[in-house]
Amino acid sequence: MSEPRILVVDDEKSIRLTVTQSLKTQGYIVETAVNGHDALEQLQQETFDLILTDLKMPGMDGMALVEQAIQLHPHLQIIMISAHGTVENAVKVMKLGAIDFIQKPFTPTEIRELVKQVLGRSSREQDTSSFDSLLESAKYQASQRQFEDAISTVKAAIGVDPSQPSAFMLLGQLQESLGDRLEGIKNYRVAIDLDPTDQDAQHNLDRATTSTFRPKLS
Repeated sequence: MSEPRILVVDDEKSIRLTVTQSLKTQGYIVETAVNGHDALEQLQQETFDLILTDLKMPGMDGMALVEQAIQLHPHLQIIMISAHGTVENAVKVMKLGAIDFIQKPFTPTEIRELVKQVLGRSSREQDTSSFDSLLESAKYQASQRQFEDAISTVKAAIGVDPSQPSAFMLLGQLQESLGDRLEGIKNYRVAIDLDPTDQDAQHNLDRATTSTFRPKLS
């Protein structure tokens, strides 16, 4: 089996070098692109298993790149790189297919662990008795735009361990992606009740209760 091919897209040279060096030591085949347009040219000529792309870039930003990349390669896995603690339009990004984020600055260990986790989802057998396995399966289903299946799987994870705020956070985002903002708000509140220090859940709750954004189904 060939090693996974990864495309790193960032206008900052230091980020491209850091990510490339971190992943090549693990045996991955890594290519780089300096912006969204450069990345699309490579995607039209080659096949990749995973893209790591900055959210904010000059010209074509990460959102636009993800949207077009998914059209070219529907099963592509995506990690969004952000300079902010929480991506403002996280629900829209999730609907496009990117549900994993890493915040700058990050360490080589953090990027290696996240990439291993994301790439491992498609081959992992679902253990219906394991919270972690179910949550990872739900994330993979969401990355493939299988939102209804992902909701069912994350609910199963909650059934295994209802004390984990991360499951309610993901469930809220999935429900918003399908246009059910009120159910999303309810689950963000549950996540905050379980962990009052969860800033991401609080941010999503604040955004969802004040935003007029309504995700549309494809």
